[in-house]
Amino acid sequence: MTVNAARRAWLTDLPVLLVAVVWGSSYLAAKDITTTQTVLAVLLLRFGVVLPVLVVTGWRKLRALDGAQIRGAGVLGLILSGIFLLETYGVVHTSATNAGLIISLTMIFTPLAESRLTGTRPSRSFAAAAGLSVLGVLLLTQGAGFSAPSLGDLLMLGAAVARTVHVLAMSRMRSVQGADALSMTTAQLGSAVMVFALLFAAPGTGSTPWAAAADFDAGDWLGLLYLSAFCTLFAFFVQMWAVRRTSPSRVSLLLGTEPVWAAVFGIALAGDRPGWLGLLGALLVLAGTAWGRSAAVPRQTPVVEPAEPNGADTGLESAGRS
Repeated sequence: MTVNAARRAWLTDLPVLLVAVVWGSSYLAAKDITTTQTVLAVLLLRFGVVLPVLVVTGWRKLRALDGAQIRGAGVLGLILSGIFLLETYGVVHTSATNAGLIISLTMIFTPLAESRLTGTRPSRSFAAAAGLSVLGVLLLTQGAGFSAPSLGDLLMLGAAVARTVHVLAMSRMRSVQGADALSMTTAQLGSAVMVFALLFAAPGTGSTPWAAAADFDAGDWLGLLYLSAFCTLFAFFVQMWAVRRTSPSRVSLLLGTEPVWAAVFGIALAGDRPGWLGLLGALLVLAGTAWGRSAAVPRQTPVVEPAEPNGADTGLESAGRS
């Protein structure tokens, strides 16, 4: 590779790496501004900021979606709403470090589920990587000593399963294959927001968005705008830009560093202290997911993913973040 080519590759990789960094920080940002009583309110505020921008940006192609594509996006948005709810409630009840590392199990669950659907057996290397990751999560959730996993840990595990369902649904729904990425993402997020609004209308679901907004101080508003502007809009557009200039595998590899950044922010800024068992578990999760990514057979069917795993995970990858 020439010097100029290496420089161009680095200039493409750097924004993608920044997406992994902001995604890793998103768990702590969401935890700082959300309580059990404001989950729906925060989600409505967060995507209420994002959705109009996406609609205006992609209005022409959004109007071009046919009925089957809109229905498919609606189904995917329903699954996506479940992911957001599980992740947001989960991060309220566990540490930012645990949240970011447990959700990375999606990278293990997805190839396992796909092999089950296609009737193919995963390689021994992948099975070993999956076992290593599961062992890592078991140790990670114990903190300084053995105990039952917290409610938040279990919710994040459910979110990882829901992400897997979302990826597989996108890959197997013919109506959404080949559809414009921006339009499908917008339609999915719109469907998810409708679910949040319906849940909000039910009694006993917590604070209203305007009550939560009234209680926000300047730091809370900065956190909300950070989640909306950087963890959603910036992440989506960088992925669309980068995947056209490099390979999906390269983008996926860089985004795979997300759990590392989640642990860095959780330990450095939130004061998470996982104990020696937790630290060992974190290392095993990172090693297992990295090994699993390299051992998994690459997917052949391209998938259009939403831009925000926390949303998210997001982009035009074939086996990336869901």
